[in-house]
Amino acid sequence: MTPYHDEELLQLSGLQHFAFCRRQWALIQIENQWQENLRTVEGDLFHSRAHDAAQRERRGDVLILRGLPIASHTLGVSGQCDIVEFYQDRHGIPLHGEKGTWLPFPVEYKRGSPKAHNADALQLCGQAMCLEEMLCCSIPEGALFYGETRRRSAVPFTQELRNQVRSCLEEMHQLYQRGYTPKVRRTKSCNACSLKELCLPGLERAGKASGYLAKALEEIT
Repeated sequence: MTPYHDEELLQLSGLQHFAFCRRQWALIQIENQWQENLRTVEGDLFHSRAHDAAQRERRGDVLILRGLPIASHTLGVSGQCDIVEFYQDRHGIPLHGEKGTWLPFPVEYKRGSPKAHNADALQLCGQAMCLEEMLCCSIPEGALFYGETRRRSAVPFTQELRNQVRSCLEEMHQLYQRGYTPKVRRTKSCNACSLKELCLPGLERAGKASGYLAKALEEIT
């Protein structure tokens, strides 16, 4: 696979949007549309607290990096990790200024609670795959920390999850290159979406304009 150039890299955070709703992702990334709601504001504040401390922190045998920039030219994405914890491990990698070898463990912060879909897990796995490419290592798992439960949920980076990440990113690049925004497909999640008024999912039920005009013509003839 030919590596992507810097100007072709998409935002890794978009992977979560894309897995949740392809149209939502396209409205943000292709059409540059955005609208805040309570959930997005709370989410921004929650992430800012995760990045608020010093970039590098040591807690015993654990080294913690916050807001770590990452990228993968193989996958064609760039972004930032909320937190990457490094644990001393014989299967790990050397780090500049540190003794021994260390194994990265990415942690992504989310304001809500664990969800039925796997969009959050896909985003975290994408982060791990970027780190693996940058650091030349293998990362078996990470964790999602949810603000409502105040607990971590372990996420094993299985081959199936990795394949889903690659498949989603390939589709994202195809849509982005075409400049194509998928059509409305209304679901129960639409009501909580910050882009509801921009997306106008209710129009789906109204039918096509051609159908409306045809019906109107029948009534007057």
